[in-house]
Amino acid sequence: MARTIISTPHAPAAIGTYSQAVKVGNTVYLSGQIGLDPDSMQMVDGIDAQIVRVFDNLKAVATAAGGSLAEVVKINVFLTDLAHFGQVNEVMGRYFSEPFPARAAVGVASLPRAALVEADAVMVVDG
Repeated sequence: MARTIISTPHAPAAIGTYSQAVKVGNTVYLSGQIGLDPDSMQMVDGIDAQIVRVFDNLKAVATAAGGSLAEVVKINVFLTDLAHFGQVNEVMGRYFSEPFPARAAVGVASLPRAALVEADAVMVVDG
């Protein structure tokens, strides 16, 4: 099955050997996003701003892939401090509605660029 590489200037450019997303059939695999501003490629300040930026970045990639966050079926969230999990839930409530996607939340020692949060996703789109 053919792979389609998804790229958008509305999310941070890949900073390594990966694509922003890859579409195979009707499934889109969105790479992990951290709180980088796509214009400046600088990390936004603070956990609240980083969480919002992560979901804004995922939204931009989902849109570029021909979908939306409503079509996300699975999210993985990585936090350097699980005490911020409640903030992630609150922000996710602004981006997702029922039925919510499946989700995992994992505490990690560190993330790229000293990010406090990262999330990746899997989306299923029509056609």
